[in-house]
Amino acid sequence: MDTVILAAGEGTRMRPLTADRPKPMLPVADRPLLEHTIEAARSAGADRIILVIGYEGAAIRDHFGDFWDGLPIEYVEQSTQDGTADALQVASQELDDEPFAVLNGDGLYDPQSLRAVFEAGPAVGAMRVPNPSQYGVLELSEDESRVTGVIEKPADPPSDLVNTGAYVFPGEAVDWLDVAESERGERELTDVLDRACESTTVAPVEMDRWLDVGRPWELLDANEWLIGERSRAVAGNVHPGADLQGRVVVEPGATVRHGVVIEGPAMIREGATVGPNAYIRGTTLVDRNAQIGHAVEVKNSVVMAGASISHLSYVGDSVIGPDVNFGAGTVVANLRHDDQTVRATVKGESVDTGRRKFGCVCGPGAKTGINTSLNVGVTLDAGATTNPGAVVRRD
Repeated sequence: MDTVILAAGEGTRMRPLTADRPKPMLPVADRPLLEHTIEAARSAGADRIILVIGYEGAAIRDHFGDFWDGLPIEYVEQSTQDGTADALQVASQELDDEPFAVLNGDGLYDPQSLRAVFEAGPAVGAMRVPNPSQYGVLELSEDESRVTGVIEKPADPPSDLVNTGAYVFPGEAVDWLDVAESERGERELTDVLDRACESTTVAPVEMDRWLDVGRPWELLDANEWLIGERSRAVAGNVHPGADLQGRVVVEPGATVRHGVVIEGPAMIREGATVGPNAYIRGTTLVDRNAQIGHAVEVKNSVVMAGASISHLSYVGDSVIGPDVNFGAGTVVANLRHDDQTVRATVKGESVDTGRRKFGCVCGPGAKTGINTSLNVGVTLDAGATTNPGAVVRRD
């Protein structure tokens, strides 16, 4: 089955992490998020991938090329991001009159569940969630055997079954793509789904696991999922005086120095250096060529490629962008005194992360002066700097 994957957007809710790359290329375990989506699609039965690219699309082309592990990949460019239906219309030039699948490029899908969606087509992947009003909620027939429509973020959800952004459309759906703009000023794929529901029977297929990776703390969720599934594999240069406990992956070319304690699950990637006398716990990714130095503790965080946290620092439940440099003594707060869930700013609005513990988000190239303190939920923009001794309470 031809599978269209929508990967053209910048991912504005992920700013500033998308300042130098498209959201689908953010790291999850040992590869970009989009690569996990493609892998799940192939496992589900895709025989060709059509990638819709746009913002920083060259990064996607350069990474995947014309084939990914033998699977053909075609590229189409959405020059202006006018919505998901517009993206599919751009891709329709590559489609024939056969059924086809559509996936969001920022979604993590359980491969077995995705295969069930592919086999049930026309179908839409669905999942029961405790907070459906934050998603597109599926309207169902009385016996819940077919989808009758979808409502975006309703105040009074008709069900707890939400749209996971995994679709199988009949071939004639390529003629249904010229939909009107929604209230958000975009042409929405959900309107195409509504047309499919009017024209044929669309099955809701419940998925065992799915994650929409749209905001920085959801990148932590994604890494918790996939690093948490990895088996222990230690292939790098590990000093005999280091203590690696549980499911720890140390890739070839990584260095773990003496006095280091790593409590898995954790992944230390090629070229990364940890220690001496560092402590890593929780589900933590230390990406390529990152440095975690003396007396540094990192807990449940993503430290991206080339970042340096070299001396006497604490980082908890945070997303540290590429080439960030933390001055000695930088400390990140990750827990509110009132024990409420942490709020963060997304597109100018304060949003509840739903996390009791959440630290900071640092954009590419941000730098802190020595003895900087970063409050819970704070974001440092790409290239931002702090002065020595700064206490940062707001973005």
